[in-house]
Amino acid sequence: MKLTVVGCSGSFPSADSACSSYLVEADGYRLLLDMGNGALGELQRHCGLYDLDAIVLSHLHADHCIDMCAYFVARYYRFEGGRCAPLPVHGPRGTEERLTTAYADTPSDSSMREVFGFRDLVSGADFELGPFRIRAEEVAHPVEAYGFRIEQGGSVLTYSGDTGQCSALTDLARDADLFLCEASFTHGKEDVPDLHLNGREAGECAQEAGASRLVLTHVPPWTDAQVNLRDAKAAFDGPAELARPGAVYEF
Repeated sequence: MKLTVVGCSGSFPSADSACSSYLVEADGYRLLLDMGNGALGELQRHCGLYDLDAIVLSHLHADHCIDMCAYFVARYYRFEGGRCAPLPVHGPRGTEERLTTAYADTPSDSSMREVFGFRDLVSGADFELGPFRIRAEEVAHPVEAYGFRIEQGGSVLTYSGDTGQCSALTDLARDADLFLCEASFTHGKEDVPDLHLNGREAGECAQEAGASRLVLTHVPPWTDAQVNLRDAKAAFDGPAELARPGAVYEF
């Protein structure tokens, strides 16, 4: 399994990174997790515009999905080769309606589904995409939001999406080879239940789950990422680092 960080900034793009988006590849299959602000441009550094095989959206906040509107343009109005066939898009209930509203001027109410094949995520349910077996679990966030456990060939990637502390995330990260975990808040500074994790909480979750490696992501530009990394390392015995755009992990 190969993971490429397309974008990792939280809440809004930084000067150095687009918002949340992660390319996962195995056996020639390309799966994209989230497509936040600025992600579509960065994605083209790592694969062709029409080379994705599926997209999974953790939730419908703009910093995780808004570039789907730009991707709609690229797929719907492609003249050379004709309009793209529907691409599987797994997301929370109402994903099609949210993206149609965000675009604001689609040719019709059904235009999005002409190039995206929308499917609702179900908490606790497993589904398969290409070589990947994926389990989605609803996590602690103000809107319907999911974390994911992605398995392929004995390797396990866990992606937290956006979440506060919850047992579902620990279960998803159990013995993961790589735990891609949000760390938006700073320990001792912000404390809002069921919204985001801080670095310390991300480290504690990785430790409890027995994850092999922790990569912190979704750190907003106004947060000192090095403080969050320090706090995570204090709670987690394994290797921990900050996600950075273009970073590649193979496991």
